[in-house]
Amino acid sequence: MGARNFTRFAWGTLAWNIGVVLWGAFVRASGSGAGCGNHWPLCNGEVVPQAAEIHTLIEFTHRMMSGVAFFAVAALWLWGLRIFPRRNRVRTMALASFCFLISEALLGAGLVLFDYVGANGSAGRALYLSLHLANTLLLLAAIALTAWFSREPDGATGRVPGVFAVAVPLGLLVCVSGAIAALGDTLFPALSLRDGLRQDFSGTAHFLLRLRIFHPALAVSAGVVFAWIAISFLRANGRREVNRLALALLVVTAVQLCAGAANLALLAPIWMQIVHLLLADLVWVSLVLLAAESARVVAHTPTGAAFTLV
Repeated sequence: MGARNFTRFAWGTLAWNIGVVLWGAFVRASGSGAGCGNHWPLCNGEVVPQAAEIHTLIEFTHRMMSGVAFFAVAALWLWGLRIFPRRNRVRTMALASFCFLISEALLGAGLVLFDYVGANGSAGRALYLSLHLANTLLLLAAIALTAWFSREPDGATGRVPGVFAVAVPLGLLVCVSGAIAALGDTLFPALSLRDGLRQDFSGTAHFLLRLRIFHPALAVSAGVVFAWIAISFLRANGRREVNRLALALLVVTAVQLCAGAANLALLAPIWMQIVHLLLADLVWVSLVLLAAESARVVAHTPTGAAFTLV
């Protein structure tokens, strides 16, 4: 019963952290990143801001949500130490989750202290934002694996199929390029799709506009790779868990590509950016879990014959 409750708590922690990520995107898209000034962890020099404006409330809410996430992940790690033995993969992933959350908090503080918020369109902000998002994805992956492994904490793990050595970094790259594109959409909104294309290909375009044109091409390429992986697993393997994860990856990838096209056509309204990011997180988690589950299958298949796709 303890392990089952742990698993439920881990999934809940993952869901909460995804919510924090989505609200963070809303902070950026609504221009509320400077809502608490350049103060951290205080908000405009106060523990609880008084007579706060809407931007301050949005940013302060994000900080409060992040605080809950910190205690939830810390509890997950301590709980894992208590009920799982040493060198167990659940404990390892719970510790990784806590470490990534610490770095996530420090990176979030840096955004404020280095003034990488508001209308800042510097190369430093783009680089820092990329690093921040990469850490966020690793945090979500670690929490998801903590929850997934806790279902069968003593399960054997084999070699991850080589195809994921390409797919996982590609997933990171697509998400990072999406974050840069979203920043460009926020700082340089287009009046129409034609106007946006003219901005992107202008000889005097800001570097964020030049970079954002790469995201659709990367996203489509990654979508093809992820769909191929999912279909290959569905054809090559009969294990239920692998098939479920492969199907999930295929479905969310297809929906995400449609959402990306809609986001582009609608000129990236805030609500669509949030939906787009949610789907990106789901694609990422599905990809990571499929990689982990396929490694477990390899451990139970001595010849590795179940994976003809690699």
